[in-house]
Amino acid sequence: MSTRTRITRRTFLKSAAAASAAATLARRRIFAATPSDPRPNILFCLADDWGWPHAGALGDKTVRTPAFDRVAREGALFTHAYCASPSCTPSRASILTGQMFYRLEQSANLWSTLDKKFTVYPGLLESAGYTIGLTRKGWGPGDFKAGGWARNPAGPSFPNFAAFFDKAPKGKPFCFWFGTNDPHRGYDKGSGLAAGLKPESVSIPPFLPDSPEVREDIINYYAEIERANRDIAAMLAILEKAGKLENTLIVITGDNGWPFPRGKTNLYDYGVRQPFAVRWPAAVKAGLVIDDMISLSDLAPTFLAAAGLKPTPEMTARSFLDVLTAGKSGRVDPARDRVIVGRERHVGRNCRPGNVGYPMRAISTHRYKYIRNFFPDRWPTADPPEYADCDGGPTKTYMLKNADDAKVKPLWDLSFGKRPLEELCDLEADPNEMKNLLVDKPESSDARRELERLRQELWNSLSQYLRATADPRVVGGAERFDEYPYRG
Repeated sequence: MSTRTRITRRTFLKSAAAASAAATLARRRIFAATPSDPRPNILFCLADDWGWPHAGALGDKTVRTPAFDRVAREGALFTHAYCASPSCTPSRASILTGQMFYRLEQSANLWSTLDKKFTVYPGLLESAGYTIGLTRKGWGPGDFKAGGWARNPAGPSFPNFAAFFDKAPKGKPFCFWFGTNDPHRGYDKGSGLAAGLKPESVSIPPFLPDSPEVREDIINYYAEIERANRDIAAMLAILEKAGKLENTLIVITGDNGWPFPRGKTNLYDYGVRQPFAVRWPAAVKAGLVIDDMISLSDLAPTFLAAAGLKPTPEMTARSFLDVLTAGKSGRVDPARDRVIVGRERHVGRNCRPGNVGYPMRAISTHRYKYIRNFFPDRWPTADPPEYADCDGGPTKTYMLKNADDAKVKPLWDLSFGKRPLEELCDLEADPNEMKNLLVDKPESSDARRELERLRQELWNSLSQYLRATADPRVVGGAERFDEYPYRG
């Protein structure tokens, strides 16, 4: 959808209905080709804190991700996939419900609960005859029992995929959530070197200092990505041996960006953009590279559509099954030209006076990103000296210890310093989002007027979407986000 288009609740729902109708037609074509039992199995692989672009298929020349690369090669690689929120609990809640995180009450915050009144796609599939299961990290972290659940909202727990697969009835389709804890911190010292990874081969983004400590920290992160890939490869082997790969819809992605400064908990691409690959030979052509912008919240309606079910009325996300089955690379659906992301409270204890969060919302197009920091007087990564909203580790320690160094200080400011109400980045000219166009304004009056027009256009598009989807930050009631209990 063009950022110039006015978003109202009516146009928002109309767009979602059109996408649902297109997905239904696509599914009918699939089912006509497989008349016996066309409902696919679903294997969803979600890595913890694995961010873009750390995969071989995305151009990273150091980390080895053969399982992800295979799925991308034999299916579709999405280049512009984004989590709804760069924090584990809200991101996973949005995936499960197909709703934006700010609609999910307590689950907009880390270490919270998810009220059972919110419908989740595994439950809908289970009611439709699917066998569902989970291993390791599903919804969370938090206390799902406080929300009225007897089990994790992602499904009943199994020790591993093999145990689930052995017990699953052979005549029924299954939906399995593999939630690896890799590559979440902490990392074993020396694990990257032990895995044969070379620090000198790492490409360090320019917002981080280039030091031995940072390089080793990154390869330790890579080592855990590789371990997650080995686990995924083992599951693919089980399906392949059983002859189930053809009609299994496999999705591999991460829940939010990497746990480094200016990554996780931030709305920059290293915080919200995700590796994302899909394989489903029965319906998806191999070798696709798709540039449409999608949200991880779109997974719920997509899984439902693939199983022949309709999204629930409260879902704000929409299925991308039509994009998958179109058999095209590049920009497939012109309406998928933007994505909305945001954040509420991350760490909830001893981070700021009153344990308040750092609410942000952003809109990204292929060219620009606009970020709204609702309380610019607050520290974005929590108060000094801990800056607790940034995960601890060697890179953070190095930056804090060397904050007065002339080479490190500008990078420290980008990661830990306070930010203005608005940020606007040109993603083509500045892919690492290090320059706020609203601060370093051009000298030309014509250029300044064009910049103001762009700022207003993006803010209007963002705020219209937030109103249409009842975000408390724009329709009222947002104070509750800071009042919910922290259950960590």
